[in-house]
Amino acid sequence: MVIVLARFIKNFEDLLESTVKDKDRKAREIALNCIEAALSVVDPRNAVYKSVKLEGNMLIINGLKFDLDEIDNIYVIGGGKASGAMAEAIESILGDLIKDGVVNVLKGTESRFKVKRIKLVGATHPIPSELGVSGVKEMLKIAEKATKKDLVIVLISGGGSALMPMPAHPITLDEKKKVTQLLLKSGATINEINAVRKHISAFKGGQLARAIYPATTVALIISDVVGDPLDTIASGPTAPDTTTFEDAYKVLKFYNILNEVPRSVKDRIEKGLRGEIPETPKPGDKIFEKVHNIIIANNKTACKAAEERAKEYGANTIILSTFIEGEARHVGTVLAGIAREIHKYDEPLRRPAVIIMGGETTVTVVGEGKGGRNQELVLSAAIRIKGLDGVVISSIGTDGIDGITDAAGGIVDSTTFYRGKEKGLDIFDYLSNNDSYTYLKNVGDLIITGPTGSNVNDIMFIVVL
Repeated sequence: MVIVLARFIKNFEDLLESTVKDKDRKAREIALNCIEAALSVVDPRNAVYKSVKLEGNMLIINGLKFDLDEIDNIYVIGGGKASGAMAEAIESILGDLIKDGVVNVLKGTESRFKVKRIKLVGATHPIPSELGVSGVKEMLKIAEKATKKDLVIVLISGGGSALMPMPAHPITLDEKKKVTQLLLKSGATINEINAVRKHISAFKGGQLARAIYPATTVALIISDVVGDPLDTIASGPTAPDTTTFEDAYKVLKFYNILNEVPRSVKDRIEKGLRGEIPETPKPGDKIFEKVHNIIIANNKTACKAAEERAKEYGANTIILSTFIEGEARHVGTVLAGIAREIHKYDEPLRRPAVIIMGGETTVTVVGEGKGGRNQELVLSAAIRIKGLDGVVISSIGTDGIDGITDAAGGIVDSTTFYRGKEKGLDIFDYLSNNDSYTYLKNVGDLIITGPTGSNVNDIMFIVVL
């Protein structure tokens, strides 16, 4: 029997006890330990230590070599949910070689990281605030003073879009926040949301790289976007932008919010369409000749670690995809369908089976409840796996924050539906009201980790014993 002490999941034992069947409990144990393995391997510090080495007077970053005698100053800037730990790691490597630095992190986590040379600014997520703007202004001051013999290391991770806000004049932060809220509620994908954000920003979509030039930029990136597109992760502050004002306009129009966004936002995008405002920097722009964007951890890394842990239990395994997208409740239905297939026919894997997936779903908010995409996914799945002993479906956000809740996600089994019914809860009502958090809390099926300090998308599991 494999026994792993919980490191990330605070309510690990409670989740094992919340169910009523031994087979479900065993399936839960496997799923939860797979989550532990996934979260451990994408620890931001480990990712930085693996990628950055200091050998004598040579700084080696993912194979790139920089002679320190040829560099006047090293600056560190950036932001994201994992960037505090990244900053701690890069400073432990470079120490006093860092001339100056500012990194935006999730508000409330600043004191967790031991840094002296790099200033950590607490900012908010998923809705940006003036705290984030303040930090970005300091970053831009550093970028603008950097010369051609300087090196600027940019730490980027998921959540960077909200944590590093800088509305383009004359758009106010409140107006940008309204746009973000409209997009989040519309069901737009992260790529679509970022296409709009980049075109109402003075920082994103390669515009940070433009500010840093002619200094050299090395961006260390922990990806939280399906497929790892550089121009989408944190809205691509150091990457060429492949989206246009036209793309941003189409997103607002497609989701029927063009006439709901503030006038200043609509005016800017329409001016961009007419060529009255410069586009974001595109591929081929000379500013990117001195930019190196390096992905140091992603969803695939997490899924592979989870698979290795599942194999320790003797399970048949497969990483089905790390490109899972779509409406959360619909994805939950699909995952339940796969679980039922295995349970009845031992296909596409024979039991014991663990199927691992990664990606990021979306939720179209129509109700007034509380929840997140991972919680809604598993709640939907719970309806269709009821009564199937030994079947568990789990999904979490690797940042430990699912929606605006204190849960990372949820885990459901054959009894989740019935345990709710015994408490007088109608699962269909809760799903219709986007109130997955309340239902899962009442039946003891929320996964609680707190902020993990990392973010590489969501991970999902089907366990069938």
